[in-house]
Amino acid sequence: MAEFLDKAPTVDEVLHEVSRIKSVITEAVDDGVRSALRASKQGREYAEDKIQDARHAIKRNPLQAVGIVLAAGFILGSLITMLCRPRD
Repeated sequence: MAEFLDKAPTVDEVLHEVSRIKSVITEAVDDGVRSALRASKQGREYAEDKIQDARHAIKRNPLQAVGIVLAAGFILGSLITMLCRPRD
């Protein structure tokens, strides 16, 4: 083991190791990009499915949908009013 530590690497060995490390890093980055693109595509498809589900739910129960939107708007408006009111 001591003789291995005493031996200085050659330029070719260093360049080979740098090339190997570059390949490993490039492959890892490419895998990460592919994973991110796949996750983005899955997220987009999921969102599109949920939007389609919401459209169907609104078509089936339009009055309920209007009631939910009105209630949400009232609650949101009340919260905004409370937050914006000057404090005494």
